[in-house]
Amino acid sequence: MQQRFFALGAAALLTLAVACGDGNKNPVSATDPAAAPSSGAAGADGSTLKATAPSPQSPSGRADSSQPTLVVGAATGKFTSAPFSYRFQVMRGSTLVDEGTSPSTTWRVSKALEMDTSYTWKARAEHQGSYGPWSSTMTFSTPAFIEGYIRSQEIYDPLTNGKTVGEVHGPVEWILGQGVRLVGHESYITYHLPETLEIGEYSLMVTGMDEGSPGDKTKIMSMQEGDGGITDNDYRMTVEKRGREYPTPGAVTFRIITGEASDEDQIHDGRRIGIGFSDERWYFWKFDWDNFGADLEVLEGGESGPAIYAQGVDGFSHAYRPSPHTVHVGAPPSRAGLQDATVPGMIVKNVWVSARPRPVFPPFSGQ
Repeated sequence: MQQRFFALGAAALLTLAVACGDGNKNPVSATDPAAAPSSGAAGADGSTLKATAPSPQSPSGRADSSQPTLVVGAATGKFTSAPFSYRFQVMRGSTLVDEGTSPSTTWRVSKALEMDTSYTWKARAEHQGSYGPWSSTMTFSTPAFIEGYIRSQEIYDPLTNGKTVGEVHGPVEWILGQGVRLVGHESYITYHLPETLEIGEYSLMVTGMDEGSPGDKTKIMSMQEGDGGITDNDYRMTVEKRGREYPTPGAVTFRIITGEASDEDQIHDGRRIGIGFSDERWYFWKFDWDNFGADLEVLEGGESGPAIYAQGVDGFSHAYRPSPHTVHVGAPPSRAGLQDATVPGMIVKNVWVSARPRPVFPPFSGQ
């Protein structure tokens, strides 16, 4: 009886072993790419994604921009080959100043950081709501000041670093970190574009002037063909803020001529509107043009402020294509006299001329 029980037990164990072998012909191994990449159980560092930390690569040391692009080496999944997204964080000390995600291993800081300042940054891999461990941190410093340039059809000139890439005419005063003060009517800055810009934007920031500023048909910004007199230039573009000698001081308007100053059909004037300015506030001035028309916007307080002037002209029968293409901050004196040249005393910074969108310039106190 005892021997029969033993035999039956052995047979049962043998049957069970065969059955188990038949039911698991394709077991999932721990390294199978189809295995789940994440787990509900968090790691010691709080991560829920089974992946390595990405490796920070750049920037390190002095960055070349106030909005650098952060680059990491890819994280590796422990149980999956599925692509990861990456979360980046930028800190100043212990304060988080910027954060964002990217489907790749690069991400550009989304806002201008303070100049000449040290920051740390890190990144981690993420996938379908789970996240891996943070990378080690890397440290970089923003530039002391951004350098301007003139390239092909583009001008970039902060004017906050005590210098310009243009040509200075008349007396000016450099205010480090703030911009350049154009002291008199005869003060202006000239840039020569290497190539004509037929479609684009000319924008800058201005403070230090109001409707009581001296002058008559004074200019904020201007463009022309070559270097001759601007009044009857075939490609004149002038943006005006009327001075106290004008019947309606503070009035804003503009004129653009598209190819022939003697042809009234090619002279286009923006609507003249009186505006009350404060010499303690910054104003963003943006003029843009294409083959069909042009627009001028003036925003109070900065690039995201409310519009206090927004007017346009259309119906161009000829493209705006001065050759050579000359750009001025303010305007050179013309046959009308000094009172129609630059708005005296205005402080200017962050000049941009290009077909590309305006970049985010670094902030400074007082804007």
